[in-house]
Amino acid sequence: MGGSRNQVNKAHKTRFASKASRHEHKTSLKAKSTITKDHNGKGARAARMQRNKMLRDQKRAAILKEKRASSGSTSSPRVIVLFGLSAAVNLNSLAEEILSLLSKDSSSALSSTVASSEYKLRTTVLKAPHGDLLSCIEMAKVADLIAFVASSSFSCEESTSDYIDSFGSQCLSVFRSLGLPSTAVLIRDLPDEMKRRHDMKKLCISSLVSEFPEDCKFYPADTTDELHKFMWLFKEQRLSVPHWRSQRAYLMAQKVDVIADSGDSEKCTLLLTGYLRGRNLSVNQLVHVSGAGDYQLCKIEILKDPYPLNARKETDIMDSDDISDEVVRCLVPDPLKQEPLLVENVPDPLAGEQTWPTEAEIAEADKHHEQKKLRTRTLPRGTSEYQAAWIVDDTDEEDFDSGDDEADGMVLDERGSDFPGQKNTNDYDLSDDNASLNLRDSDEETDVDSVMMDGENLTREQLVNEIQKLKKEHADDEEFPDEVDTPIDIPARKRFAKYRGLKSFRTSSWDPKESLPQDYARIFAFDNFARTQKHVLSKALEMEQVDRDDCVPANSYTKLYIKEVPSGVASKLCISSKTMPVIACGLLQHESKMSVLHFSIKKLDTYTEPIKSKEELVFHVGFRQFIARPIYSTDSMNSNKHKMERFLHAGRFSMASVYAPISFPPLPLIAFKYAEGDVAPSVAAVGSLRSIDPDRIILKKIILTGYPQRVSKLKASVRYMFHNPEDVKWFKPVEVFSKCGRRGRVKEPVGTHGAMKCLFNGVLQQHDTVCMSLYKRAYPRWPDHCFPLSNS
Repeated sequence: MGGSRNQVNKAHKTRFASKASRHEHKTSLKAKSTITKDHNGKGARAARMQRNKMLRDQKRAAILKEKRASSGSTSSPRVIVLFGLSAAVNLNSLAEEILSLLSKDSSSALSSTVASSEYKLRTTVLKAPHGDLLSCIEMAKVADLIAFVASSSFSCEESTSDYIDSFGSQCLSVFRSLGLPSTAVLIRDLPDEMKRRHDMKKLCISSLVSEFPEDCKFYPADTTDELHKFMWLFKEQRLSVPHWRSQRAYLMAQKVDVIADSGDSEKCTLLLTGYLRGRNLSVNQLVHVSGAGDYQLCKIEILKDPYPLNARKETDIMDSDDISDEVVRCLVPDPLKQEPLLVENVPDPLAGEQTWPTEAEIAEADKHHEQKKLRTRTLPRGTSEYQAAWIVDDTDEEDFDSGDDEADGMVLDERGSDFPGQKNTNDYDLSDDNASLNLRDSDEETDVDSVMMDGENLTREQLVNEIQKLKKEHADDEEFPDEVDTPIDIPARKRFAKYRGLKSFRTSSWDPKESLPQDYARIFAFDNFARTQKHVLSKALEMEQVDRDDCVPANSYTKLYIKEVPSGVASKLCISSKTMPVIACGLLQHESKMSVLHFSIKKLDTYTEPIKSKEELVFHVGFRQFIARPIYSTDSMNSNKHKMERFLHAGRFSMASVYAPISFPPLPLIAFKYAEGDVAPSVAAVGSLRSIDPDRIILKKIILTGYPQRVSKLKASVRYMFHNPEDVKWFKPVEVFSKCGRRGRVKEPVGTHGAMKCLFNGVLQQHDTVCMSLYKRAYPRWPDHCFPLSNS
């Protein structure tokens, strides 16, 4: 036998030994003598255990601090919103029972806010009016707990659940998009018999459980004992709020007052009194009043809490107003540190001006002018010199069209660069357009100055015809997207002068700074939006952590003095405060400035009316409300260019781009649309804020179509795409394609009626359709007024 004769024993299995004991034989005797065993945390395992224990203690302390802050005596009252899932629910009786349970004093139960020493809890109870969608949404924005109330005696077959009607299901979908806080379901009107009561409760829960989050609890709420159990569990519950609400300070006004300005009769000072929630508020910050706009503060007063948890005995009820108005501390803004109310950028009208022309350029211009005067023109007999000045000279056009193919005005963007021929033809295009039509007003399929906006000037028959026309355009856009007809009376090179061809939509380049509209001079842009957002949020967090003299701490009972509010807007707020809460929220840095915001948006399935681009919508973005006229586009993941959509189609997400005040995401979006003749708006779409980027390129695409007249192998004669040979020469560099997949190019015009000869990469079928794609950049429209209440 070969090999080594040394005996090799099997290694001992150290299954339960520690790593240190397994490697103990590798340690020298000298090192062993210096190592002393310490069982009090010197080893790695003990250090890990100590670190995990420290993390657990920190987490437990943070939760305990949060619980004390939300339910202690220094916290603001918890807001419970009672929402009836159907019209059959009686919310008034439920609210009275809850308030009487919390407050033994009958006079205190008349107020919506009570302090209960028995439960050690302060609560504000709000009743959401059934049928008033705006009030329900405003209440849901400030709710700490939404208590959905269901009636077991109500049954609805049209909705998804037997106990929810159509309005309840609509509000539920809107609440989900807005971000649900903590929720609970109260079941009312259960039978008195125990067995039937238990069965009905199980049936109701099984029908409703799919409509609510997994952690939502169901409580019977017919008797005082059941309400007592619900309130006790509500007191111990750790409430959760949407993330966007925890980033900003906000105040739900319990009292709205107005002080007229002595100097200006159209302006006034708005006074909002209530508990400050969320975060600390600086007197130097800007505030947004929901529906009214952004304003500066002239003063903040911290008042004595009118609902203390440990109320004094034998408090005089008549002096309650004086106690609530007792000022503890007053804060006045510092003019050097106060955030300026800057909304729009003031453009410099001379910023784009050229320098004074040189003497050589002036001499060349005079020479060109003399040559133009000496040029002979063919005019009708009897034409005066003044009449001749208004007749467009076509000699330049004939000389221009007689050149080679490289001199055509429309040049294909083969390498992704801007077409060079456009610069040489600008004077020609604009002069012709000014003599015949306005390019901006002629873009009929983009601009939506529809008669729907001026409905008061129309009769009922005209209004019905306009609605039917809009619905037909929406159906045609779904069936034949982007296809337009070439006008017969207007040359296509004028009608589509702003459009260009692209070799590839994905890879061809498009300069985002090229030919920007005048509105872009009024907006603001960020060099690095992510870095700016991180800096702004860190400054807001620093203001929360550091005790500053100009800040009002959260959970304080405060009175905000908002200056320079229009008197008409303030009177509307006083009226609306009786039915819905008036909310004021603190704005972060830069959030008053206008820019281009992009929202991910989806049309509601329950909304059946068409939504066209640039139609006026009311956007609810977090606490803020503003009016916008968005354009819709696709969200291309593999390209920096995005195709515009003429309508917001149901069943898929689109991007809505608007001119609006800057807001830092994440924020939810609820879009409302006012129908003609309706007082209350309807929820048209929901979504969320995606980004702020004025350089996002949105291209409007049109497709011109023609039909084969004669086909010979790879060649085909196409007609009805254009109506004169000059248009064929103008669009000759643009590639054409067919609906059956053939690709080709325009070779030359044929005849005098706009027919053209095309060369394809395969045989064209006689029933096929020849198409040409053209693109131009699209922009949103600036709204006529920015905020809903400012619309007179």
